[in-house]
Amino acid sequence: MEYGGFRHETVDPVTDQRSAPRFLSLIRAAKLVCGQGEFLCVIRDVSANGIGLRTFHNLPTDPQLALELQNGEQFELEEVRREGFDASYQFRKPIEVDRLIHETWNYPKRQLRLNITVPLVITTLTQRAKAVTLNLSQQGARIECDQIFSIDQTVRIEGAGIADVRAKVRWRRDENYGLVFENTYSLREFALTAAALQCPAMLSK
Repeated sequence: MEYGGFRHETVDPVTDQRSAPRFLSLIRAAKLVCGQGEFLCVIRDVSANGIGLRTFHNLPTDPQLALELQNGEQFELEEVRREGFDASYQFRKPIEVDRLIHETWNYPKRQLRLNITVPLVITTLTQRAKAVTLNLSQQGARIECDQIFSIDQTVRIEGAGIADVRAKVRWRRDENYGLVFENTYSLREFALTAAALQCPAMLSK
């Protein structure tokens, strides 16, 4: 039975060893947060006690791990099993499944943002300036730069792992700018870029 984008599945606790009913998701993007960085994942299934996730690269090895949803809500995890890019985790505290499936939003819904710091060079036809990212998403970035750029101005950004990306300035607040990329990342491209920027060892086979 479909339920809020998830399919309800009755589970036999004898064969599955999981007493809580589980919900299967076709795809729900989230991020894993730990000392190694912030990494994209896809929620595969969830119950009140645990969750199944898949990443696009090797899994984090840090035992202090949390799952963060698009609305910013976090759930602390303990690893139960891993196989390739798939892993099962137990919630440190049981959760309300409906609360995770139907994310509550205090602010307008937005893409997942990863808090990654990357030194950049920003260029226009007449300017060249140094900047740093404050966060990144599939569609854009929040940066800090002491140069003045105009709203809707087109810029090029380059940095380690970010090569010649064209973007447009959407907003400005003091030295902070919101940029929208002309060509957005796919979820896989963004996940692999984020891993390369924070922990390249995760991309090794």
